[in-house]
Amino acid sequence: MTRVEEKFKKLGIDNAPGQEGLQAEEKLELRGEKLEGEFVDFSHGDVDAHPPIPGSLERFIESYKAGGKQAYSEYRGHKFIREKVAKNIEDFTGVKIDPNDNIIITPGTQGALFLAMSSLIAADDKVAILEPDYFDNRKLAEFLEADIYPIQLDYLNAPSGSSGIDFNALENAFKDGVRVFLFTNPGNPTGAVYSKKELEEIARLARKYEVTLLADELYSRQIFDGREYHHMINEDVDFDKLITIMGPSKTESMSGFRLGIAYGSKQIIDRMEKLQAIVSLRAPGYNQAMLDLWFDEPEGWLEDRIRAHQEIRDDLVAKFRSVEGVKIRPTEGGSYIFPKLPKLDVSIGDFVKILRAHANVIVTVGTEFGPQFDDCIRLNFSQDPKKASDAVDRIVEMIERYRSK
Repeated sequence: MTRVEEKFKKLGIDNAPGQEGLQAEEKLELRGEKLEGEFVDFSHGDVDAHPPIPGSLERFIESYKAGGKQAYSEYRGHKFIREKVAKNIEDFTGVKIDPNDNIIITPGTQGALFLAMSSLIAADDKVAILEPDYFDNRKLAEFLEADIYPIQLDYLNAPSGSSGIDFNALENAFKDGVRVFLFTNPGNPTGAVYSKKELEEIARLARKYEVTLLADELYSRQIFDGREYHHMINEDVDFDKLITIMGPSKTESMSGFRLGIAYGSKQIIDRMEKLQAIVSLRAPGYNQAMLDLWFDEPEGWLEDRIRAHQEIRDDLVAKFRSVEGVKIRPTEGGSYIFPKLPKLDVSIGDFVKILRAHANVIVTVGTEFGPQFDDCIRLNFSQDPKKASDAVDRIVEMIERYRSK
């Protein structure tokens, strides 16, 4: 196998969210009758149940009618849009963002992640990631042929309002030459929000060992229980060694517009622009206009969305907690829960397939977030409340059917 073939083999998208069509139907030993119920796909949010920001369609039509003036922008995005976004981020974080030097609009936050990592990592560079954390952090680091240092999160035993990060392991990784550390806050899939003390310690270690930080704060607008959220950029970090990723895709249900934002170090943003110029040219020109609505939603809209998701979270967490042997941490921010299941008579991979075939439910297999999570599943609970509740009832029934005796 060639080196290129090895790189692409590691990407392994068959079990990634949204790729269920790639998974061939297998003859599984099924127990009991197929459960009736509406199909629910917990691998991503339901934009029908939670539609995009009001006015999105009208704004897109206006953008389309503007023609070439809107369709084609600088590689880093239209200046007038960057100016507005930079001001919104400045108001959100309290930190000045120069729209010319410190921000780029990308094709989704996934595009921002790829551009940022590719701008920071060369083959054999040492990179620290968390486990569990966003699964593509590892995949992209592997694709870039990095030397990966996984740092464990004791998220189930950590106190509320902290991630459970192992700082001894993190510092040892930094001592050993790690030069890039990336993490999500709130966590994906854990839903944990980092405490200020944790961010201060990350900043201290990054300064001490001259490590560049890549903070994915995609869900930083959807924080539950009135919890205070702290941005990495507010800590004592070297601004030239920090990139933050955000966007209006998840909380605002605008994933379909493929818009992301990266802001921070001028040097890194410049590299990202050069790479974007040869990868995708720019974020979709018409869609960039949707950023006019971001942070400018109707009064009360965001609060209502957070309240609705918190109610769904509470219902689903309670259902899982009622099951003997299930361990789950309530989500503090974002739209994910990551229950740890009791011992089953089937592998977690087969259990996920059984749920799809026999319970009309799609979830993401835990091993996407690290090989050791072979007893976990991830659910995106941004769903219709009734359908989601009924679907979890079916998951619970399947757990009981396949529980090891």
